[in-house]
Amino acid sequence: MLGRRRKRWHQRLSVSERRTIGIGVLAAGTTAGLIAGEVGRVWWRGSAPLPRETDHVLLAAEVAVEETVAVARRGYEDAPDRANALFNLLTSFVLTFGSARGVTYLLRGGRRFGPFRDVHIARRHIHHYVPGIILAFASGAVAILTENEEIEPKLALVFGAGMGLTLDESALLLELEDVYWSEEGLLSVQITLAVMAMLGALALALRLLRRGEQAVLESPSP
Repeated sequence: MLGRRRKRWHQRLSVSERRTIGIGVLAAGTTAGLIAGEVGRVWWRGSAPLPRETDHVLLAAEVAVEETVAVARRGYEDAPDRANALFNLLTSFVLTFGSARGVTYLLRGGRRFGPFRDVHIARRHIHHYVPGIILAFASGAVAILTENEEIEPKLALVFGAGMGLTLDESALLLELEDVYWSEEGLLSVQITLAVMAMLGALALALRLLRRGEQAVLESPSP
């Protein structure tokens, strides 16, 4: 019975929906793999006993996870404000994009999903790229006008959310039609993945530059 339901559900999905779901599963799997890899690395190097060294594997795993969280928190606290801002921007962007696409998919079956619903003013449907543009413009303007660098990581959260909402509907902006779930709508996913890759590369480059500075600029001269 369950197999038949899955088959009918799969048949109702369009090609673009299947590809979108596939990309989402791939992204979630990659993220989970990276997190698991970091936990394993900390488990190997940290104070938690390895699985072959203890009979209480779950307790050891809990210690490893706690140490991984501590490592991540310490790394975030010790990183420069600009590095934290880039991390916040990437994280907020990815989470907002995924949430927007997921909620939009759930709204297809009805007019409301929890607190979310389609917004209409008169007869015009207000797409979520509109608040996205407002968030990005407002946070960007504040970042330009202020000289307080400590506020930049917080502004990056808002700017990343605005980017996620806007780029999720980038195909609509390019085609000037509501092509969100069509074949053309996959362009939004492709653009977003490209931006994710670019931001990830920038984050890695920033980390490499910081390490290079420590090795070259802070090392004693020969």
